[in-house]
Amino acid sequence: MMQTFIRLPLVALGLGLFASSTAQAQEVDCSDPVTQMEMTYCAEQDWQAADKELNAAYGRAMASMKRMDADLADSPALAGAAEALREAQRAWIPYRDAACAAYGFQARGGTMEPMLIYQCRADLTGQRTRELDDLAGGLGN
Repeated sequence: MMQTFIRLPLVALGLGLFASSTAQAQEVDCSDPVTQMEMTYCAEQDWQAADKELNAAYGRAMASMKRMDADLADSPALAGAAEALREAQRAWIPYRDAACAAYGFQARGGTMEPMLIYQCRADLTGQRTRELDDLAGGLGN
């Protein structure tokens, strides 16, 4: 019975800290982050925004690859652009995550490590987005 009374305040404290950090995240000015927590939060926001752009670029590139495949319907041996892109993207995601985990080792165990990983993910995701946009545009761009 005593353990239940101890656990309830700890749960309440944990929920209070979560609510506090959520409220704090809403007040972060990512144009001028000051604390490490703010810098990490902003780096995560950058990565999430880059990931949304990546998904849109992937959709455009996939549509372009499917059009190529449709144009090659008379020569099935030449088709396969959409599958090639799908496989490339499936290979790229674990590459990005592993490369950024390695990048984070510069501050292993420190408060900067997550920020470095998020920044790396945002940077590599931005590069990949540009590659996909180039692919979607074809040779004419």
